[in-house]
Amino acid sequence: MRLYLLALNPTDSVTQGFLPAAARLGLEVTVLTDHAEPHRRAYAELESAPEVVECDVRDFREVIGLITRHHTPGPDAGRTAGPVTGAARAVTIADTGADTDTGAGRAAGAPFAVFSNSDHLQTQTALVAGYFGLPAKDWKAALRAKNKGELRRHLAAAGVDTVRSVELDPGQDPSVLGEADLPYPVVVKPREGVASEDVTLVADADELVLRCKEIQHRRPGAALVVEEFLDGQLCTLETLGDGRRRHVLGGFRTRLSPPPHFIEEVLEFVPAHPDAVVEQVLAQLDAIGVGLGACHTEFVVQPDGRARIIEVNYRAIGDQCDLMLAEILGIPLFEHILTAHLGRELPADLAERCAATPLRARNEVVCADRAGTLTAAPGPYDEERDGVRLAYRPLRPLGERHEHYRTNRDYLGVIWAVGPEQTAVAAAVARFVAANRWEITP
Repeated sequence: MRLYLLALNPTDSVTQGFLPAAARLGLEVTVLTDHAEPHRRAYAELESAPEVVECDVRDFREVIGLITRHHTPGPDAGRTAGPVTGAARAVTIADTGADTDTGAGRAAGAPFAVFSNSDHLQTQTALVAGYFGLPAKDWKAALRAKNKGELRRHLAAAGVDTVRSVELDPGQDPSVLGEADLPYPVVVKPREGVASEDVTLVADADELVLRCKEIQHRRPGAALVVEEFLDGQLCTLETLGDGRRRHVLGGFRTRLSPPPHFIEEVLEFVPAHPDAVVEQVLAQLDAIGVGLGACHTEFVVQPDGRARIIEVNYRAIGDQCDLMLAEILGIPLFEHILTAHLGRELPADLAERCAATPLRARNEVVCADRAGTLTAAPGPYDEERDGVRLAYRPLRPLGERHEHYRTNRDYLGVIWAVGPEQTAVAAAVARFVAANRWEITP
């Protein structure tokens, strides 16, 4: 059974999560990417290294054509597919728990699933999976989630939430925003951006024009969205659907950096948000069309109890939180996500089991506070102490010089801890931070 996994840059979620899970499920994996060499290096030491094929993954037409050529039997099969690494592995369907008729009538080597955990590739992946008649996300839902302007328009048209917002086309003069009726302060962000990149809070019209010009200089081809600032406690809701039922896996409370930037600094696990809050968020996800697969939704809870979506990331949460979540919940999370994309049904009681977890967790990042070269930092670290499991993973190599981005690109490393009490996991993280040092030399 072959899984085609679309990716841009290598990530821990794929390298440490999805690829090992695919191997445990007995799947042969072909990674399609527009930059093959970084993936070859990232997977070189994996026990079951995937095949890596270079492809313009941002163009669904190219992906469809490559997959069709890649699995077509014959002497020319895959000849134009680009460089390939990895060895084929035998698959025993009985060992994976798969239905033996899953691939009935399917050509040898044809895909059993097409999947991506990239923010940028969900729409393309949905279109490709649909083309091959495989389980697929609704491509329209994937587009709405990615395009923040379309997300706001769609939620308003559906009558579930209206956030005042306007768009600025690439190259458009920001001074036109002076005519917009905006409730300052407002947030300006790239319409299809990720990871707090170029997201900033602005106080008035003059500052808005200035910030938009700065972003346009850095991103000349990007459309921008300006929307009202939604104040309140920032939270996440993690869901997983198999096309029949959507399960709530839990969520997080998020601590952000001080304004005007929006860097996620700390996430604390919440096994169950209040029912009224969850119902509001799920209603908005229903309106968007979110169903199959993992979804990481960020929202605020206002003082009046109203839950309002900030953004929808139609993929699994990252930055080591997905690896942490698998441990918190005690479930094979990555296998479950891939299983859904294979068209199999998830356990009916999955949400109840997740809500009943006795464990608590904290995920905290160490951020650079200036530009320069990272000259001292701890390496990867794991420990179990007093019932708490702690892990630290570097996110920036020693010796690399970076600017001060004021975004998630300032992350130097991430620490997460899982244990029976929130105070215990917080203390473990604080102890690790105090015992180590991160130095940046200008």
